[in-house]
Amino acid sequence: MVLELQTKQFKEHVDKLRVRYEQNNPPENKKDKQFFLMVKEYTAPIYVLLEEWEKNTLQVVKDRKVNIHPQQVTSTRENMELLLMHSFYIDAKRKRYMELNHSVLYVLDQLLRELNNM
Repeated sequence: MVLELQTKQFKEHVDKLRVRYEQNNPPENKKDKQFFLMVKEYTAPIYVLLEEWEKNTLQVVKDRKVNIHPQQVTSTRENMELLLMHSFYIDAKRKRYMELNHSVLYVLDQLLRELNNM
């Protein structure tokens, strides 16, 4: 199933971003064009995946195949967008970052359980 594969890929990105957040230092200059271009290149495919994931998940929710609220899906997308930026710019406190991380993973795990029970 496409959505299950997308959700697993999404989880892998969340894990990689957490490692990046924990192991890297913030950029010396947040306005550095090279750094911005590197971030843009790295995150572009993730944003594409995120958009497709949201569309597919909302359709499954609409069809009442999973017991997840549409607002959870939208919030997960928004939280992932925050994780993407915080993982590179390291501009959120660890506690806030981990709350976002756990929130995203909670919904992804819930979705995977629901998909496996279909």
